[in-house]
Amino acid sequence: MIIFIYSQENHSRRMVTEKLMQYAFPASHKLPFFAFEYCEQYPENGWSVYEPIAELKRQGLPNESWRITRINEQYELCETYPAVWAVPAAANDNDLRNVAAFRSRGRIPVLSWIHPESQATIARCAQPLVGVSGKRSRDDEAYIQHIMDANAQSHKIFIMDARPSVNAVANKAKGGGYESEDAYQNAEVQFLDIHNIHVMRESLRKLQEVCYPHIDNAHWLSNLEATHWLDHIRCVLSGALRIADKVESHKTSVVVHCSDGWDRTAQRIGHGDDRHQDADRSPVFLQFIDCIWQIMRQFPHAFQFTEDLLITLLDHLYSCLFGTFLYNSNPSDFENPLYNSATRHHVLFPRTSMRHLCLWDKYYCRWNPSMRQQEPVHIRFKELLHVKGQLEKRVEELRKELAARQTHDSPRVASAIV
Repeated sequence: MIIFIYSQENHSRRMVTEKLMQYAFPASHKLPFFAFEYCEQYPENGWSVYEPIAELKRQGLPNESWRITRINEQYELCETYPAVWAVPAAANDNDLRNVAAFRSRGRIPVLSWIHPESQATIARCAQPLVGVSGKRSRDDEAYIQHIMDANAQSHKIFIMDARPSVNAVANKAKGGGYESEDAYQNAEVQFLDIHNIHVMRESLRKLQEVCYPHIDNAHWLSNLEATHWLDHIRCVLSGALRIADKVESHKTSVVVHCSDGWDRTAQRIGHGDDRHQDADRSPVFLQFIDCIWQIMRQFPHAFQFTEDLLITLLDHLYSCLFGTFLYNSNPSDFENPLYNSATRHHVLFPRTSMRHLCLWDKYYCRWNPSMRQQEPVHIRFKELLHVKGQLEKRVEELRKELAARQTHDSPRVASAIV
């Protein structure tokens, strides 16, 4: 936190305030981004850490059911989607254009993840433009069918609408809406009841007031409950759990969307946007990281990293020091000493009831003066594991020494008997 103190009374603060606003929101003032002027050298090129084709190949794509298309290479079909998509092989590029015309902001269903064994998939998109008149698109309906057909394990597909049902119905008045089960054969629509970005922003604002600058210990629990932040985290986790269950346990493909695909399902980051007071900004990435932390608490052996990595990611989300999340830190600082590689291929199903969730105080309360920072638990674990390793090594040395002595003494015993 930075505090500015003005020594002269009645001294104008406007110049300082204007400069802060200029550098905080450079796009609005036609200034270059600090991230592009920050010239520290790193051993790796952060811009090439993620390569979309390599990631799709890692998932086993393309295959007979899914193909890779560069139809959006110039970002003309959907400016907020990447240049490379994985789409059903049965759909040609003309089909994709027709589907884009029926999806909000051109965000058609594209593959996000495919199960390595069952081939069940998770696809993401925006709402269909059905409107109050209940418009239909044969191309869109056929496209959803193609996604289902690409998974031979199931003859059903789930469409998970992240919104409360009342919000989805209200969007029909704006030209949006949701899929009708009568029009989309073999599809079942379920609503995940996650509130919109405005509710999330207000909840986070209340949480910040509870955690800083003063914590009311006498009313801590009631004040925390009034923010509803953990309620929202529970809803997000519960929705993710339902999706994972359909894909893993039922081997069924899932399509996930909300309204425009950028509030509940993050498809817009917002960096560089000159509308810095835009009310459509959302703490969705923070919620995503918070959900990871909640799962880490329940499965401490299943993650190779510690919560320090999560905090670092959030810190550098807006620091402008890096164009990506690659940073100049010692990787060992983020390694989880309790990680068990045997959990690598296990599907984690966390408990999402409120009694199993708690506030991530190391992140939300870390700037509060009354919070005394404690030594991270993983550092103590690492020290104990180091001692354990040394003791195990010494035990193994003693065993070998004992075995060598027994081998050496055996001929003497035999000769004495003779």
